[in-house]
Amino acid sequence: MSEEQPNDPLHGITLEQILMRLVDYYGWDQLGLRIEIRCFNLDPSIPSSLKFLRRTPWARKKVEELYLSTPR
Repeated sequence: MSEEQPNDPLHGITLEQILMRLVDYYGWDQLGLRIEIRCFNLDPSIPSSLKFLRRTPWARKKVEELYLSTPR
């Protein structure tokens, strides 16, 4: 039952996978410069960032946009 969603490039990718990929690619320092939110700049961690991003739609949107523009 694996149907592709042609209009949603993030279909099937969790927020945690997105965040981990960005941290692996950019590191916390560069990620904090590209998206200026406290959870990336002050004592960053995956769990605290996920908690913030799940409650903050504008920040999640920025993270998703950066993920889509990041070379794979």
